[in-house]
Amino acid sequence: MAAKKTFEENMARLEQIVTLLEKGDAQLTDSLALFEEGSHLLKTCNEMLDHAEQKVVQLKKGSDGAPVELPFETEE
Repeated sequence: MAAKKTFEENMARLEQIVTLLEKGDAQLTDSLALFEEGSHLLKTCNEMLDHAEQKVVQLKKGSDGAPVELPFETEE
């Protein structure tokens, strides 16, 4: 079984795929395979980012002066 790739490795491969597809030199079947791989990598990267975002917390000073972990709130 292949080792799980990091976010950075997946993004680097996604960038390679975009470059190859932008060139337009690949055969149709190769382009489709690259597109499918890129779609899978995009989904994987989004899942990794969602997971990381869920782990992010804010540290605030509590009423007693000790740090308190709170969920990170995004401005949406």
